[in-house]
Amino acid sequence: MLGTLTKEEIENIIMSQSLCRVACSDAKKPYVVPVSYAYDGKYIYFQSKEGKKIDILRKNPLVCIEIDLMSSMNHWQCILINGKFEELKAEEAIKAREILFNKILTLLTSSTIPDIENGKKGNIDDSNRIKPIMCRVLIIEKSGRFEK
Repeated sequence: MLGTLTKEEIENIIMSQSLCRVACSDAKKPYVVPVSYAYDGKYIYFQSKEGKKIDILRKNPLVCIEIDLMSSMNHWQCILINGKFEELKAEEAIKAREILFNKILTLLTSSTIPDIENGKKGNIDDSNRIKPIMCRVLIIEKSGRFEK
């Protein structure tokens, strides 16, 4: 049976997941990439290094985000989000990074986070490190379909 997800089901899926696909276009061809994300009820937050995706999004900020749950070919749920990309700077970027890290750091294993197994944050000096660009997508429209 095919169907449409309710607003509540859509919200639950977006909140429960951490990986989505961001689709953008430079008017010549589409470009789709997976990203880890966090959701606060209004925005989808992610980070990225400089590159093709950021170049395209700066020129054309309209995006489509896809989030899937699938247990078999005839049992799946799919969310589509249309929105507008925003590049964050200064205080907004710091707040966005905190939102994102609070969501995804809990998914990382202790071997991927320095000193986490000893309960320490680590003493790594990253003041000279080039930090990824913090991004958010203002959600304009959400829809969802399912099959079961």
